[in-house]
Amino acid sequence: MKSPVHRCRDTELGRGAGPQTNFLQTQQRIPVSKDVITSSSASAMWFIRDACGIACALVTWMLVFYAEFVVLFVMLLPSRSLAYSVVNGALFNALAFLALASHLRAMCTDPGAVPKGNATKEYIESLQLKPGQVVYKCPKCCSIKPDRAHHCSVCKRCIRKMDHHCPWVNNCVGESNQKYFVLFTMYIALVSLHSLVMVAFHFLNCFEEDWTKCSSFSPPATVILLILLCFESLLFLIFTSVMFGTQVHSICTDETGIEQLKKEERRWAKKTKWMNTRAVFGHPFSLLWFSPFSTPDHGKAETYQYVV
Repeated sequence: MKSPVHRCRDTELGRGAGPQTNFLQTQQRIPVSKDVITSSSASAMWFIRDACGIACALVTWMLVFYAEFVVLFVMLLPSRSLAYSVVNGALFNALAFLALASHLRAMCTDPGAVPKGNATKEYIESLQLKPGQVVYKCPKCCSIKPDRAHHCSVCKRCIRKMDHHCPWVNNCVGESNQKYFVLFTMYIALVSLHSLVMVAFHFLNCFEEDWTKCSSFSPPATVILLILLCFESLLFLIFTSVMFGTQVHSICTDETGIEQLKKEERRWAKKTKWMNTRAVFGHPFSLLWFSPFSTPDHGKAETYQYVV
């Protein structure tokens, strides 16, 4: 039985197929090469012009820079231990850099948009559908919709394996940029945890010594800056840790957030957790999995299927 999502889709029948034939025929699938349904702008710059998303992305960067300012000028530079400052400064800046790089890649990478307006009569005829076969098209963006694709009202496109639209990265989280989103949540959680640990150590040191020697700022300003950083770090640590956990669960089960929410019928082959993870981060396993500068190899032989 088809879900309501599948029933409401527009369809195009193959030549010679009548309503009775379509009704009686059992469900089939048409394997389609990934090259056929890859957006023509996949290699070009991708950016969503959404005011809310742009504002959220800017706020994200500003909060990271605020944490950088407090860590560097309030805690590390005034420290008497050079080794403590160098080690923690290098670690914090490395995590912050990787977090911002992952955010930029998640925001500016095509999440897996289906070519817009390709559901033309000429293109459908070029698929050479057999009698009784149908393809679904999106009535909103007039594109041929492969299985597991959903339309995003913000991006105004159908996205392959769309998990959700995240305003903090001003983009959808889909098949092609899920790796970068997972890395972004992981590195933000790590940099938040590191900030909390440094704030705790700084408070302990300042309580034992004179507050005027703990920072180049006045004691009231130092306390306010540290409290704000502590609140920010704790909030982001909880939020990104939850998001990271849900993304890992989604990857391991090979079920997107939308599919879980709508409880859609599973129409794809079940794979192991390791195979699902490699499909997102690329294969084989290497340190490049943790790099936002490495584009995952999803496999050249990958195909998508139109439900018919």
